[in-house]
Amino acid sequence: MSDASTTEWWKTGVIYQIYPRSFMDSDGDGIGDLAGIESRLGHLVALGVDAIWVSPFYPSPMADFGYDVSNYTDVDPLFGTMADFDRLLTAIHARGLKLLLDFVPCHSSDQHPWFLESRSFRDNPKRDWYVWRDPLPDGGPPTNWIAEFGGSTWEWDAGTGQYYLHSFLPEQPTINWRNPGARAAMLDAMKFWFDRGVDGFRVDAVDHAAPDPERGDNPVNPDWTGAEGHTMSLVAAHSRHQPEVFDVVRDMRKLARTYPEEKLLVGEAYGEIHEFIEYYGAELDGFQLPFNFLLIKIEWNPMIVAGLVDAYEAALPEGAWPNWVLGNHDRARIATRAGPDQAAVAATLLLTLRGTPTIYQGDELGMENVEIPADRVVDPWELNMPGEGLGRDPERAPIAWEAGPGGGFTTGEPWLPMDTRSGMNVATQQDDPASMLNLHRRLLRLRRAEVALTLGDYRTISVDDAVFCYERKQGDSRIGVALNFSDMTRPTDLAGETLFSTTGDDERTGDLAPNEGRVVRLA
Repeated sequence: MSDASTTEWWKTGVIYQIYPRSFMDSDGDGIGDLAGIESRLGHLVALGVDAIWVSPFYPSPMADFGYDVSNYTDVDPLFGTMADFDRLLTAIHARGLKLLLDFVPCHSSDQHPWFLESRSFRDNPKRDWYVWRDPLPDGGPPTNWIAEFGGSTWEWDAGTGQYYLHSFLPEQPTINWRNPGARAAMLDAMKFWFDRGVDGFRVDAVDHAAPDPERGDNPVNPDWTGAEGHTMSLVAAHSRHQPEVFDVVRDMRKLARTYPEEKLLVGEAYGEIHEFIEYYGAELDGFQLPFNFLLIKIEWNPMIVAGLVDAYEAALPEGAWPNWVLGNHDRARIATRAGPDQAAVAATLLLTLRGTPTIYQGDELGMENVEIPADRVVDPWELNMPGEGLGRDPERAPIAWEAGPGGGFTTGEPWLPMDTRSGMNVATQQDDPASMLNLHRRLLRLRRAEVALTLGDYRTISVDDAVFCYERKQGDSRIGVALNFSDMTRPTDLAGETLFSTTGDDERTGDLAPNEGRVVRLA
């Protein structure tokens, strides 16, 4: 049991992800920017979140929309200037919020000066800053590895007669963290932003940080059905989650710990429970929060959800702090996956489980995936592997702040089509007490008021094919949560003072309404 007055901010806080291209456009070019984020900070304060994670805004050729970085210590003109960033950081801190940036450690852009030097000739001092290998005797690539966006993970460089490694696009060559110079340069980039005042990083795709080509081909995946794309036809036994990755993570944490208020590191490493919990570190010297994506890819079923919650809680190392995520810029929105009628139940789950929740922008409105016409598709994953359901444009559509053309997001043409349905905008929802936006505000106020919902222990009470009930307990305070995953009225054994209901009736008792989430104070 923890004392809220001495607990690290991120244990009681709520993180909100901003995908800057789609949040707010201040200059009419149809693409969101830093000044746009600053202009909408009031929305986040009213919502009740504690920290903002902003996806990449660094200089980039935009082959992967900012995840191909050509300069780790500047701002792309598309998003503004360093002066815009400094103003944004000051405004965020003035409102009592924290700022996390997105750090992309595993690859740079092929236009980064480091890579241009590396590929210029074999004896260049920066050659080993990237992963280069000779071809096989037949001229083929060194291993059978498949890139996340399709095709071989090796790209031939005719100028120097070797292949270079890339885990995603050929325009994203893999940085060699085993090289001391490259490692020091990347840590210096993190330090640059820490010294400027940012409060932490979300660390991108870190499981790819130390691939080991010397171990050879990846084995065939005997369980592959084709449903998750050709990349999954192999088990990434030698290209992901390698032992040296944890040395990289520990170095990042050592840097974070050199500041008077330790910086927060949130790590993205997809995998099974036993794989991603390793990123806490054997001595809790890794990431404070290795992202937990269990809820992002499962069948929306109460028994499956409850089973995963219990399995995750049981697997956590002693002293490790949990976290939960329902969506992000890479995965279909929860209102699409679970259905719009279940979006409120999902929000109740996210904000009442034990651990730090992350809300993806627009989920507080109940946004669904937006249909993208074929001639508007821009995501390289969809362009490279069309028709496999891997495209990320639908969940990246811009937020509408008001009704009308451009949705208050832009005065120009938005870079992706927007959800123009009536009511799917901030202005309309903030005036509607029954809206998804106001449901989130109510939940976040309750979470802040009840310490059992932030720091309390977790216990599953019951689960069946329709209803999942659990308890959060802190000292003498006991809070019960009942979630109806069905579209029928269901009984519940939870009795006590109702604190919150997704129906809007916070005094509701008795049976659960269809698709209702309810929070009660237990006797």
